[in-house]
Amino acid sequence: MSADGHTEGSPLTRSVEVEALVRRTSAFVREHVLPVEDEFGGDIERAGGDGVRRDLQKAARAEGLLSPHAPVRFGGLGLGMVDRAPVFEAAGHSLFGPLAINAAAPDEGNVHLLAEVATQGQQEEFLRPLVLGEVRSAFAMTEPAPGAGSDPTALRTEARRAPGGWRITGKKWFITGADGAGFFIVMARTSGEPGSAHGATMFLTPSSAGGIEVGRHIRTLDRSMVGGHCEVTFDDLFVPDERVLGEVDRGFANAQVRLGPARMTHVMRWLGAAVRGHEVALQHVAERTGFGSRLADLGMVQQQVADNEIDIAATRALLVHACWELDQGGKASMSTSIAKTFGAEAIGRIVDRSMQLCGGLGVSDDLPLARLSREVRPFRIYDGASEVHRYSIARRAVHTATRQSGGSAS
Repeated sequence: MSADGHTEGSPLTRSVEVEALVRRTSAFVREHVLPVEDEFGGDIERAGGDGVRRDLQKAARAEGLLSPHAPVRFGGLGLGMVDRAPVFEAAGHSLFGPLAINAAAPDEGNVHLLAEVATQGQQEEFLRPLVLGEVRSAFAMTEPAPGAGSDPTALRTEARRAPGGWRITGKKWFITGADGAGFFIVMARTSGEPGSAHGATMFLTPSSAGGIEVGRHIRTLDRSMVGGHCEVTFDDLFVPDERVLGEVDRGFANAQVRLGPARMTHVMRWLGAAVRGHEVALQHVAERTGFGSRLADLGMVQQQVADNEIDIAATRALLVHACWELDQGGKASMSTSIAKTFGAEAIGRIVDRSMQLCGGLGVSDDLPLARLSREVRPFRIYDGASEVHRYSIARRAVHTATRQSGGSAS
């Protein structure tokens, strides 16, 4: 592994150190995390919320597994994107696994953003405690209609100049991890009108600052993300100039630093959950008999098993390619959109087939498949709906073809 955490040579080559880390992560999840998830049916709040997070992260720290993605100088293991993939997949074998190693959303994406964009002072104040698991964070961009959603340029939360800083007013919702977060990264408009692709700025603020109200939890299918998905209101929140994250009016551009990697780490984590579902189904069809033979010997069953294997292999391949592009310093906009869209849908297919293969048990609480299905379904919406990614993929493809043919893109 190179000094910056990237794997040398082929993106498919893993160092001895990474292979060992994958094995240790798998063992840790199996021994310490899965029993907690199983006891509480994958519901993090029932399991104890922040209390169980702290307990699991304490255990991960003792095993040398905490924050594998974070810079070494702040207490992480410094893995690049390609090397993260098998580690995060191993953690994702349990719905609580990413949280246990401090690699869950939104903290994992915020670590990447702060490491790339924040000033040294901001990194000491916000990044270091996040890497060490001392606090959680939230990224506040999504707004109720007609505000920012799939189209971030619709941003309406406003930041106005004030002596020594800015005052922010607006309403957000579906803000993951907001309840109990130690700080927020807030996207607000500092210039332009809603619909403009310019004029957004990111701000850092402790959750204890006056003018922040965390409202109701919006109940969703998934139950494994600590802090819920909440409504958050900013009412004349004052943020000093030194807590502007990145450049003023460059918020949309700087957010891209976070979005591509965060989409890929979502694929990694939920692929781990899908692989677990597939393994449960394989064990079931190998042991269960019906119609005079093992289920595994029936052609219809074999087709579903094979399709799961294909979807797993294809997701991994697209994921590694996109991560390799990111590790080379590229934006990887096309490859991350492709990997995210295919991965989100393939992961859903894998879990759904696994449920079908297990019959009645597949939809019961006796196996983890029903809760895995509940958790992975929102991925087709989170971090960009599949339809939005397809729109972007098509636009890029047409633009490239037009440019190569010497025409002009409309």
